Amino acid sequence: MKSALYFKWITGNFMALLHPHHPPDDCLNCEHRHLRMFCNLTPEALADYDAIGIMMNHARGAKLFSEGDPARNVFVICFGQVKISSTSRDGKTMILKIAGPGDVMGLSAVLANVPYEVTAEAIEPCQVKTVRKQEFIEFLGRHGIASMHAAQALSTEYLTVFHDAKRLALSGSAAGRLARLLLDWGRSASNGKQEIRFTMALTHEEIANMAGTSRETVTRLLNQFRRDQWITIKGTSLTIVKPEQLERLTA
Repeated sequence: MKSALYFKWITGNFMALLHPHHPPDDCLNCEHRHLRMFCNLTPEALADYDAIGIMMNHARGAKLFSEGDPARNVFVICFGQVKISSTSRDGKTMILKIAGPGDVMGLSAVLANVPYEVTAEAIEPCQVKTVRKQEFIEFLGRHGIASMHAAQALSTEYLTVFHDAKRLALSGSAAGRLARLLLDWGRSASNGKQEIRFTMALTHEEIANMAGTSRETVTRLLNQFRRDQWITIKGTSLTIVKPEQLERLTA
């Protein structure tokens, strides 16, 4: 296990040399930490957090952990997006969430001392801080603010599941469910900025899975939103131009 982590650490640093605009490989020099709930720590706690774990770079399609695996690590996303999914016994997969920068993955399984309940797969190149279970628990014990942020992360995780269940169960239209997805992704990625823009790394089939509808319906609705000039799409970049119109669909 240690040799594998070391190899990924070497690979990550080599990638940083190839890409000079690659985000910093330490927490102290991260310009975005104040925007991230868990990473926004006091100087003392931040220095301690920087000293534990290891930064890893993952390619699109890489699995960080799989459902049913022993929970040995906690993962904090620095940049990029990770698909969180669960698979039934008959092989049907449901996408539960798209995790982004600042999200903490595997925390509930580590704290409950149970296997990972979901699978985490990178849907675009991403950088993730990986911290061993015991190391992370000891870190929480040393810093009250870190424990509070961990509790907030768990609360956010619960609310996300609750709102997703509510969206699927109570929204009367596929358009409303898709609109809610786009708004949630856009606002999460914008970090309070006026422009609501995000990278749509999922396929239409995967978006349909989350919206509880068909791939054909997702394609039709996205084209309709674009014709109405509510959204613009350039490659994988989607910008919400008229969020108020999408909000009306979710009511």
